[in-house]
Amino acid sequence: MVNEFLALEHEAHQQGYAVVCGCDEAGAGPLAGAVYAAAVIMPEEYDLPYLTDSKKVTPKRREVLFDQIKEQAVAWAIASVDEKEIDEINILNARMKAMDLAIHQLSPVPDFALIDGNRNKGISIPNRMVVKGDSLSASISAASILAKVARDRYMLDMAAKYPEYKFEQHKGYGTKLHYEMLRKYGPCPIHRLTFLKNL
Repeated sequence: MVNEFLALEHEAHQQGYAVVCGCDEAGAGPLAGAVYAAAVIMPEEYDLPYLTDSKKVTPKRREVLFDQIKEQAVAWAIASVDEKEIDEINILNARMKAMDLAIHQLSPVPDFALIDGNRNKGISIPNRMVVKGDSLSASISAASILAKVARDRYMLDMAAKYPEYKFEQHKGYGTKLHYEMLRKYGPCPIHRLTFLKNL
């Protein structure tokens, strides 16, 4: 029986592609920090009963899945583009660059990518865009978990470095608390200045 969560991967294989990865990013919306992306090649069989869209998984379960995905995946990679480059090239281009970087860190190198969302400009291998892909593709879902956990861990490190902004509570997103801290302290070195025009 074909695993339905691998149906899009199987379609790509049937079109003649040998190595298919899924790719997703995390952290496009925050006012601070890098944007993260991950790419994952999933095996035909895996044991990840809670694998789904990272936004539907509790933080504790995401942490468990993070390790399980790394153990069970054929290959995985995580990449990021920092806030300085986001300000230089804009967030859409930064998201695409992070995903392309992750794809090219995989070994074996994929010849086809399933990309979450409806944008693919800058993805340098044959690909298919999949809206809500993290609910439709096991490899995109796995990538969404890796990207989300990696970024959350990074923001916890930034919280220790810049404690006054309370990044551990909002992960850099534009919450009421975050805006209060910004008004009180001004931006720190990891803030995306192009995101703060309305401050």
